[in-house]
Amino acid sequence: MGYKSLCFGFSCILFAYFLYSPIPENIEEPWKVRYLDATVKVVSYMATLFENIGLMKYEKLFSTSSVFYITQAVSDENVTVIDTYFSNIPVRLYVPKRKPERKRPAVIYIHGGMFLFGSCKIKAYDNMNRLTSNKLGAVVLGINYRLAPKYPFPAALDDCVSVTKFFLQDKVLAKYRVDPTRICIMGDSSGGTLAATVTQLLRNDPEFRNRIKAQALIYPGLQMIDTFLPSHREYAHGPILIREVMLKLLSLYVANDSSLIQASLRNEHMPEESRHLFKFVNWSDFLPEKYKKNHVYTAPVLGKLNASYPALVDSRLFPLLVNDSQLQNLPLTYIVTCEHDLLRDDGLIYITRLRNVGVQVIHDHIEEGVHGAISFTTGSVVLQLGFKIRSRYIRWLEENL
Repeated sequence: MGYKSLCFGFSCILFAYFLYSPIPENIEEPWKVRYLDATVKVVSYMATLFENIGLMKYEKLFSTSSVFYITQAVSDENVTVIDTYFSNIPVRLYVPKRKPERKRPAVIYIHGGMFLFGSCKIKAYDNMNRLTSNKLGAVVLGINYRLAPKYPFPAALDDCVSVTKFFLQDKVLAKYRVDPTRICIMGDSSGGTLAATVTQLLRNDPEFRNRIKAQALIYPGLQMIDTFLPSHREYAHGPILIREVMLKLLSLYVANDSSLIQASLRNEHMPEESRHLFKFVNWSDFLPEKYKKNHVYTAPVLGKLNASYPALVDSRLFPLLVNDSQLQNLPLTYIVTCEHDLLRDDGLIYITRLRNVGVQVIHDHIEEGVHGAISFTTGSVVLQLGFKIRSRYIRWLEENL
């Protein structure tokens, strides 16, 4: 009991300290954002403490916390919700009950969580997918891919590709009365990373290239080869998404190696043979002037990390690393970026590159926005921003799918 009381007291002190940390002035509902930001920072500090004393791994506290928000597959008067398996991978299906006058559209949803935690069954995502299915009369497919560090790259991607290809079979689409010309792939945060890569791979696959009409990427992370983009520097300490926490967790998707984490924090994690890739993520070329501000581009230091990780130069991990010829095949794209988000510039660079090769892009930039907002549409603290982003996304689907 004494140990638990000590931990509780320590966490309360940390929470009070972080609650009054400065945040940008124009954020919507600032005290709610402060609360969520303080919670993430306390979890990170407690996770570090628990790992140092041998109680549990750093990432375990994050994954354990997310489990409490998972919901059961409960149907309602409008939508039948089914937990099943596609290609031996768990999925959740949302099928409208009303009989369609024509074949239905479909959305393939890939959840965020830095490849280490989360689920498409979390209540906020369940609500969004249920609402999408009902409003559009669409079949929505959520994928519960394998998680790192137990299953490192490319496990999550392999699962998403496998499920998507299974769903896109003629017999499966026919079973759910899905129109093969009205299918969108959607993901948020690291789910946006996966959605972007799945779309790239399928649009360059002759068998499936015509089955994906659109992609929707909500504040996606699209590269980790340069960790000193302007937004990485401006929002290194949040709100909500913190640079050190993000790099610790994302590194575990590549390898369980503390030296990789430390090198990525210094922007010294990429090998010498990756030099040619930086032209694809050079923010001085692709960022709009508004976001460059007074930042000066400095190339990352290469070849400092002794270990070799092929994943770091693999475009399947970082969708921004593909060349222009691979981008020009991509479908109609909807991207949400948030001003006060560490990952803001990933999305902005991708938008510029897509438009440069002629891809039609609808960009929704939320000036008062923060990362992860759609995850905070249920629970004790909800963000109106999350409802706003969710509504804009669903309205875009109604108009374009």
